[in-house]
Amino acid sequence: MLFRSSKQVILTGIRANNDLTIGNYFGAILPMIDMAKKHSKDYQINLFIPDLHSFTTPIDHSKLQEQIMHNLRLFVAAGLPLDSPNVHIYRQSYVPAHSELAWILDCFTGVGEMNRMTQFKDKSKGLNDDRVSMGLFNYPVLMAADILLYGASYVPVGDDQSQHLEFTRDIAIRMNEKFGDLFTVPEPVKKQHEFFGKDQGLRIKDLQNPLKKMSKSDESGKGVVFLGDEPEKAAKKIMAAATDSLGKVKFDWVKQPGITNLLQIYALLVEKPQAEINARWEGETKYGELKKAVADAMAGFLQGLQARYEAVDMSAVLEKLNKSEAEMNKVANNTLELVQKAVGLR
Repeated sequence: MLFRSSKQVILTGIRANNDLTIGNYFGAILPMIDMAKKHSKDYQINLFIPDLHSFTTPIDHSKLQEQIMHNLRLFVAAGLPLDSPNVHIYRQSYVPAHSELAWILDCFTGVGEMNRMTQFKDKSKGLNDDRVSMGLFNYPVLMAADILLYGASYVPVGDDQSQHLEFTRDIAIRMNEKFGDLFTVPEPVKKQHEFFGKDQGLRIKDLQNPLKKMSKSDESGKGVVFLGDEPEKAAKKIMAAATDSLGKVKFDWVKQPGITNLLQIYALLVEKPQAEINARWEGETKYGELKKAVADAMAGFLQGLQARYEAVDMSAVLEKLNKSEAEMNKVANNTLELVQKAVGLR
């Protein structure tokens, strides 16, 4: 019999490698925390560290373990409610069922399906085939296993992951039609966006090139504010942000992406509606004053977050982690055994 939680499951995670940026914070971490606070009474929240996904592209493996714990600590500093019995934090690799289910799903997945994945094309572009890992190629299959093991109905995804979620639905339906009631099929992308709200898919842009999103893999780091940056250093990056020569502040992503990016960042930092921030600044002609306001807000934000980070009780985090991993192994193994029996392995 298929294990189903008494509550619908919301599952989300963020890769463990690299220092995280304010883009990751406002676009991923904070929405995760707000979602956990909002829904933990009525839903089971699975917030995991997808450490197996972390080296689908090259990383410094000597720093991976440190980064995993660093990111968990950041979640708590950002307000993750560790005391909620419906919130579970766990490391992907500590639940071996993820890897085995991914292999089984691989055997029912077509090469053509993976070749059509836009994110794979983007990340492998320009690389010699021998330099592109199989892990990057079948990343969506492991992601499907992450979701299907726990019967997750809701998975917050940005535009770059929507295709992967649709694949998860496809492989779940395919397996259910062939073997019976194996998996809960997650809701389609449209319903995901309706459930998680309008902030889904928020993208903060690079400070030096506001036509692209702020990325933690940026080599120069000049257009990126990392959560570990010294507040003064982050403020200088804001002051050096690219703008335009139009000479008047306006919220317009097409004509003034640099200024608009600063207005968006400022609204997030001071926790005020975008319309209120726009009303205050639109029409101003001195870009330096806007930059100074954003720079000061950024420095204050980082000072507060970094102070909370230092105050995190890691013994409490580890206790929650170990408890969650024990519980998640039971759930995942239950699903895996059902699949193993269906395909003839048990």
